[in-house]
Amino acid sequence: MAYATISKPSLHFNTVLYTGNGQNSRAVTGVGFQPDWAWLKYRNDTYSHQTFDRVRGTSPGALYTDLTNPVDNNYPISSFDSDGITLRATSHDSQNANSGNFVLWSWKAGNSAGSSNSDGAIASTVSVNTTAGFSIVKYTGNGGSTATIGHGLGSKPDVVIAKRYSSGTNNWRFYIRALHGDTTSNTLFLNTDAGSGSDVDRIGAVSDTTFTATGAMAASGIDFICYCFKNIKGYSRFAKYIGNNSTTGPFIYTGFKPAWVLVKRESASGNNWQLHDIKRTQYAQP
Repeated sequence: MAYATISKPSLHFNTVLYTGNGQNSRAVTGVGFQPDWAWLKYRNDTYSHQTFDRVRGTSPGALYTDLTNPVDNNYPISSFDSDGITLRATSHDSQNANSGNFVLWSWKAGNSAGSSNSDGAIASTVSVNTTAGFSIVKYTGNGGSTATIGHGLGSKPDVVIAKRYSSGTNNWRFYIRALHGDTTSNTLFLNTDAGSGSDVDRIGAVSDTTFTATGAMAASGIDFICYCFKNIKGYSRFAKYIGNNSTTGPFIYTGFKPAWVLVKRESASGNNWQLHDIKRTQYAQP
């Protein structure tokens, strides 16, 4: 195994499987830390994936990775806890259906609701875990055609996942440096099966301190949330590969045993995102 800068990765990311019980304010435990970003899915139903983060807080509610919707405050969680999360005060099948099978993926950022960052032209609120190369960034657009926003990682992010959440509909933008480079006119969309393509409303032009939002991703008075990652040796890897059209597939070297893998064909449309983790035997489409 490659040398790792993180001795216990499960203190920064973890997957928990739980069985729903239909009760109100269900506590989901076993994460091993207080999550800053929580992403859950009802595994044996078609309910959308739900994501929550401490920078937005609990009351704004769920963002759905397969939809363009703004935040849904009808489906919040109750709290981020020392070992997991507490679900909606009034139980709902999408979070806690009786006897349902669920998965919860959790990431640790700065263990806080974030602090002010003035590195960019737009001030941002950032919760950052530099050890694990992960930050959560919240900002409000200023209406400019381009805007720089501080990310707090200290070096160029390898992935930025961004969503408008305060009002109106908007695609999830997914920037990956290995594919798009340091400056780009292209993006992927987390909520569609489209390949990578040109988009005037995107995230790109990354630097050690900022990334750039263009067009609608800087819309005046609109709130945005971003999840930023960078490669950490022995812990995380964000890259591209070329398929071989074989049932065995190509070997993708990461330098460690992955606990969570997200895959998307970028060269053509019509192929869904695939999400795999170490705790399940099947994959879940975002």
